Amino acid sequence: MTITKTLENDKVVLAVEGWLDTKSSPELGKEIGALSEVKELVLDFDRLEYIASSGLREVLAAYKKMQAAGGTFCVVNVGSEVMEVFKLAGFDKKLDVRGK
Repeated sequence: MTITKTLENDKVVLAVEGWLDTKSSPELGKEIGALSEVKELVLDFDRLEYIASSGLREVLAAYKKMQAAGGTFCVVNVGSEVMEVFKLAGFDKKLDVRGK
């Protein structure tokens, strides 16, 4: 998995590529945990091929962190296979999840 971080004022975009699984999800958790004074967090899943339950936990943690900070959070460019996992978990109803 590769994470590319882009900063624009108080907006952060984390582009995640590859597999977000048990082995790689702690890396995303560290990136999110290190963020401070961010008003908008965007997870760009354009090149994400697979997400496991551990990855879903990190997405939910990011959402909760932004809610607590009074910021906004969204997941964009979600492919059909990853979107199916989001739907099964009910994340498409609770979070701002946008498909490709």
